[in-house]
Amino acid sequence: MNRRRPHRSASAEELLTTLQQLTARARHEVQLHQARVELAEALQQELLPAGLPSLPGLQTAARYSPARSGLDIGGDWYDGFLLPDGTLGFAIGDVQGHDVEAAAFMGQIRIGMRAIAATTADPGEIVGRTNDLLLSIDSSLLATCTFVRFDPHAGELRTARAGHVAAVWATTDGRSGITQDAGGLPLGVGAAEKYPVTRHRLTAPGAFVLVTDGVVEGPSFPIDEGLDAVLRLVAARASASAEALADEVMQTAERTGHQDDAAVLVLRHKGFPVGSG
Repeated sequence: MNRRRPHRSASAEELLTTLQQLTARARHEVQLHQARVELAEALQQELLPAGLPSLPGLQTAARYSPARSGLDIGGDWYDGFLLPDGTLGFAIGDVQGHDVEAAAFMGQIRIGMRAIAATTADPGEIVGRTNDLLLSIDSSLLATCTFVRFDPHAGELRTARAGHVAAVWATTDGRSGITQDAGGLPLGVGAAEKYPVTRHRLTAPGAFVLVTDGVVEGPSFPIDEGLDAVLRLVAARASASAEALADEVMQTAERTGHQDDAAVLVLRHKGFPVGSG
């Protein structure tokens, strides 16, 4: 008499109804996630430049791969634009975080840097004034970046670096290396930071390759090994087109096992012998 009555077994019809409800809920979640991913991809594409400028004797190419977590919105960016004096400005950088706030901050950096570059030719001043501008908007985010000014008449690159990973270069006559340029603190750390400028003479045909740390650092190997891997690749493929080289360098990011987003910017140049400008 005191024994509990057994629970009534669910009928086949009740089980089918429950399964239909769970399936509908799962379908809704998948559709919602897909909509978020599509929105993230559209936002990222709008924030990155549609194309890069080039000049006779200079090929350019860039690649971007999103992070493997979150909404696939990253803070890595690249840019390239013509300056009023006929030189070209290029930038690559990495904002901390992988969310909408990071992407918005990245957009502010791009716009601010472009505006400042139109008023001064000195890469160090461009980066320094961008830093002060970002501090004035009172954001808690930080960013690393490298700004490059290409002068086709002088046949040189002038670079300034704000806490960003080093660049890699190689020439078709067999020389190659990782840049040892002096730099300053990342953007957003402190006001009135100074950013030294380094000159790179492009006396022989070759490539100058800039990356974010997602390309060269990850669970599979540390940043030094990643940079060495990119250096070996660029040295072996210094005569390749900018597009081909950008594709091959980006493949390095896949081998790192990275969780970060990644960007590559390639400047493939002809030689500018001393005195040619």
